Amino acid sequence: MKYMLMIYAGSADEAQCTFEDWVAYDKTVKDAGVFVSGHTLKDLTTATTVQVDAAGEATVTDGPYAETREVLGGYYIIDVPDLDVALDWARRCPGARDGAVVVRPVAEF
Repeated sequence: MKYMLMIYAGSADEAQCTFEDWVAYDKTVKDAGVFVSGHTLKDLTTATTVQVDAAGEATVTDGPYAETREVLGGYYIIDVPDLDVALDWARRCPGARDGAVVVRPVAEF
């Protein structure tokens, strides 16, 4: 089953993990054969939010919609047997030390 590990990070000033931690985790995920895809997202200042009201009018604004200290910094999609295995990968993710890793099953239609 595929799971998305959404990595929410705090500010870079508070980061506990290093670039090398991420390189090692990335290699481990790939070497284990569970990696499907994943990306690091550019800085939050590059985000654009689109909202459509009931009349169908779109409002486009720079930046994220919600004010929050933690932002989605990237994600992995992994293919593992079950939720317990996905949670184990989330525990090992460097992002779990600096913020949080949200684990969600991928719906396949």
